[in-house]
Amino acid sequence: MFKGTPLNLPPYPFQLQRRNEKVYIFDELRKKYLLVTPEEWVRQHWIQHLINQKGVSKGLIQSEGGLKLNNLQKRTDLIVFNTAGERILIAEFKAPDIKITQTVFDQIARYNFVYKIPLLLVSNGLNHYYCQVDFENEAYQFIEDLPLLTYV
Repeated sequence: MFKGTPLNLPPYPFQLQRRNEKVYIFDELRKKYLLVTPEEWVRQHWIQHLINQKGVSKGLIQSEGGLKLNNLQKRTDLIVFNTAGERILIAEFKAPDIKITQTVFDQIARYNFVYKIPLLLVSNGLNHYYCQVDFENEAYQFIEDLPLLTYV
């Protein structure tokens, strides 16, 4: 039916539908079918990866959240909360054919000026980058992988 770009993430048994020559994927968080764009394909893989491999409960993931930045309405791709309701991870996703550049990191950094979240994730589905932010010392450090988020 549909063969999305193979990603550097485990495959998942997504619910897909074809309507009017377009393919839609069921988003477990928003409980509805969404048009499969390359970026959405990456986001849906990451949602499943966070749930299945990183121990995050569905109820602690917010997809496409809004925020105000310099009086402009922006949308974050994904935010993960801990059980105390604190934001612990912000993610920015790009389509697989989009290179992860400094511009992408600048975008997530601008969003994080508002939120002050300790973990950053940037991915195009093929390349994944993780940063731990130290707000006290105004520094950040790239880390090899995300920790299990059930304990963060």
